[in-house]
Amino acid sequence: MSSPTETVRLTTTAKAAGCAAKLSPSVLEAVLKRMPPANDPNLIVGFETSDDAAIYKLTDDLAIVQTVDFFTPIVDDPALFGQVAAANALSDVYAMGGRPVTALTIVAFPSSRPPELLEAILRGGLAKMQEAGCTVAGGHSIRDDELKFGYAVTGLIHPQKIWRNVGARPGDVLLFTKPIGTGVISTALKQGKAAEAWVEASTASMTRLNRDAADALHEIDDAASDGNKPVHAVTDVTGFSLLGHAREMAIGSGVSMRIDHTRVAYLPGAVEAARGGFLSGGLANNREFLEGCAQFLPSVPEEFRSLLFDPQTSGGLLAALAPEAADRALAAFKRRGIDARNIGTVVPKRSPLLEIA
Repeated sequence: MSSPTETVRLTTTAKAAGCAAKLSPSVLEAVLKRMPPANDPNLIVGFETSDDAAIYKLTDDLAIVQTVDFFTPIVDDPALFGQVAAANALSDVYAMGGRPVTALTIVAFPSSRPPELLEAILRGGLAKMQEAGCTVAGGHSIRDDELKFGYAVTGLIHPQKIWRNVGARPGDVLLFTKPIGTGVISTALKQGKAAEAWVEASTASMTRLNRDAADALHEIDDAASDGNKPVHAVTDVTGFSLLGHAREMAIGSGVSMRIDHTRVAYLPGAVEAARGGFLSGGLANNREFLEGCAQFLPSVPEEFRSLLFDPQTSGGLLAALAPEAADRALAAFKRRGIDARNIGTVVPKRSPLLEIA
């Protein structure tokens, strides 16, 4: 007899999977623009530049990094769903250059589902948090017809060692640390059309912590003897897609970007899923929001255009680095088993904001 955790295909219970369930970026941006900025000198990073996490200074040598992230199932296995949710929430702290220390669990759980299912999700998330050296200290749960799970994570950072999603400079190279395609693969999975190998590769990518990628970038920054840190801007790529997060970096930095779609790594099955039309509502929202600032050369095939708008869950780090540090950074990634790619360059601000070849 199968167990309760094996009888439910979690992706079939959600209207949108993972970070594809995020609000449309156009709606979110319009609302946040009307919010008054925080009037607190100790708030080093708030929501003004759509950065990955908030940073609050406690002393001249210590600040806390705070983020919250939760979503609907993107894989069918409950323990793996917990792991993906944990890795995704932790990623924001790594993207800022911080070290996660504590987390609070967020659960919305249908009363019709067996408690064993919730236990499997919690255990999966806890295992990933333990891998990160992050203590789960509590949480909050509510009843909801649609399952949602995630964490509020707190990390520590030195106020002078913060990475932000702004600060990219003309001439910088753009390095990206994970393949993309989790959105189209999860959509195919939801419809029962994803090959097992696609799902395995996507899940392995989503459950991998961005800790090693952040460590590689720290290695490059810490090696700078003259105080000129070569890592100029960092963000993690999640629900707003590779182009959406590149847009935020470009606007906040006052620059434009050229991206070569042939240099981007794609998950096994991602291109096939995009060609098959497994495109989420989140992808459509991203495309609509970004079409005015992203220009594709005619040679870019439609399936790759779709993938660059694809909402990612627990995606990689996108970093803008001084060009002289690029090779050393790629070597640092390789030593940690990360297939990072040089996907483009930063150029002076112009129209279009993003040019994709």
